[in-house]
Amino acid sequence: MRPRVDEVRIKGLGVIDEAVLKLSSGFTVVTGETGAGKTMVVTGLGLLFGGRADPTRVRPGADRAMVEGTLIVEPGGRVAQQVEDVGGDIEDGELIIARSVSTEGRSRAWLGGRSVPVGTLTYLAEDLVAVHGQMDQQRLLQSTRQRAALDRYAGEELVKPLRAYTQAYKRHKEVSETLEELTTKARERAQEADHLRFGLEEIEKADPKPGEETELKQEEERLAHADSLKNAAVTAHTALLGDPMAGAQDAQDAVSLLGQARSVVEAVRSYDTTLGGIGDRLAEAGYLVSDVATELAAYAESVDADPARLAAVQERRALVNGLTRKYGGDTAAVLAWAKDAAARVTELAGDDDRIAELTREHDELLTRLTELAAELTGIRTAAAERFGAAVTAELTALAMPHAEVVVVLTPSGQFGPDGADEIELRMTAHPGAPALPLTKGASGGELSRVMLAIEVVFAGADPVPTFVFDEVDAGVGGKAAVEIGRRLARLARTAQVIVVTHLPQVAAFADQHLVVEKASDGRVVSSGVTALDRDARTRELSRMLAGLEDSELGRAHAEELLSIAAADKAAS
Repeated sequence: MRPRVDEVRIKGLGVIDEAVLKLSSGFTVVTGETGAGKTMVVTGLGLLFGGRADPTRVRPGADRAMVEGTLIVEPGGRVAQQVEDVGGDIEDGELIIARSVSTEGRSRAWLGGRSVPVGTLTYLAEDLVAVHGQMDQQRLLQSTRQRAALDRYAGEELVKPLRAYTQAYKRHKEVSETLEELTTKARERAQEADHLRFGLEEIEKADPKPGEETELKQEEERLAHADSLKNAAVTAHTALLGDPMAGAQDAQDAVSLLGQARSVVEAVRSYDTTLGGIGDRLAEAGYLVSDVATELAAYAESVDADPARLAAVQERRALVNGLTRKYGGDTAAVLAWAKDAAARVTELAGDDDRIAELTREHDELLTRLTELAAELTGIRTAAAERFGAAVTAELTALAMPHAEVVVVLTPSGQFGPDGADEIELRMTAHPGAPALPLTKGASGGELSRVMLAIEVVFAGADPVPTFVFDEVDAGVGGKAAVEIGRRLARLARTAQVIVVTHLPQVAAFADQHLVVEKASDGRVVSSGVTALDRDARTRELSRMLAGLEDSELGRAHAEELLSIAAADKAAS
């Protein structure tokens, strides 16, 4: 299901006080007397899809103009996703879009019930509608749109090489960016590698061991206080076991005292069994104190002041502390840094090999891109010739027999995401005239016919679901007008088409005919936009042909036009 505009409500815009338009999914034509506000329908649609807000278009006496549209969209489709992205809602496949313009020039937009920037409507419109009128920016006048439409017109022949080119271009861009980063930062990487190597050499030379800083600190403390430690051990030993050089009568050591205490208790233990346990414990204490004294003696014997060793320990500790200050809080962290640094040095050392490898790939991709871009140019050139011939043929039938449309491919001089071609539609107004961009080669009315011819040729290739044309029939009549109607009907086979016209030959081809009528006070109210049945269409076409609704000749001609159009659409 393709998106389409189902209904448009316009209020306070130009001569329109209020109007409601119910649109066909095929070809809808809007007619009415001069000044009835037909063009305001196109203006309203333009506003609805992000067009320029002109405060002078606000109806005199109104404080703002308001346009609201109901669109039928596919749930889960591209448009629905865009609406969801901005927080809008779609109910039962219906999307409400609204736009207001105040007399002061302030403009507001709503999408799915959510207030949004006007630019959001413009972005959404790129995939929804193409408005062709003298005052509108033409979608197909954008170079990127022209390129995309031509590529779709070229068909399957272009699909495979374009996909291959896109993949090669993406990879070439990635390789180029990586190469640039590697080469421009070569000095920084070299400096980083030198710094890491210096650190690794320093650590390797020092050869620190995990936990070494703790052991060195303890050893330094022991060596620096050797005399104190030895004196303490000797003193404690003497207190526990006594001085072997002193006489027995001076013995006041702990072992002797414990022995005396035990002897006293042992002498009377037979009177009370409780003292027996105490005596055993005093014996154990004596043995324990004696063992401790022996250890103290051994410790005192082992402690020796060694200034040379102390200096060596202090020097080693200073070296290790220097490493921990630079590379980590302790030797374990220093060793971890060394491991990571070694891996990084290996990575940096491999950059030269990587640069060489990427350079080779870069050159191969460049060759591949050149070949694919040339192939794309060839296919596009052939498609451009076919397209130009087809549009020119359409223009001949649209009363522009001397006009010619060509697609000019110009080398861009660099590879882009879609090739190396700059594409522009140009028009030659008559033989001998220069080929100019469409906006310069055609007048306003001619441009609408040119765009109609382009849209007809591009139908199916540039899948925009809704087309709006204003003044597409300016300056033509007779057979050319019939051809315009026929081509609009052909375009309506694959898209919704809305046309404002004053030509009955064009109106006869419509699937739905709306007429805009002014009230006696000059306003267009909601009841002033009417969908016509067959008899009412005959009267309106008669008015458009002869100026009189009830002219028998006009009605006969109108019936003939409707029959011709119906037969033509049935046959095609």
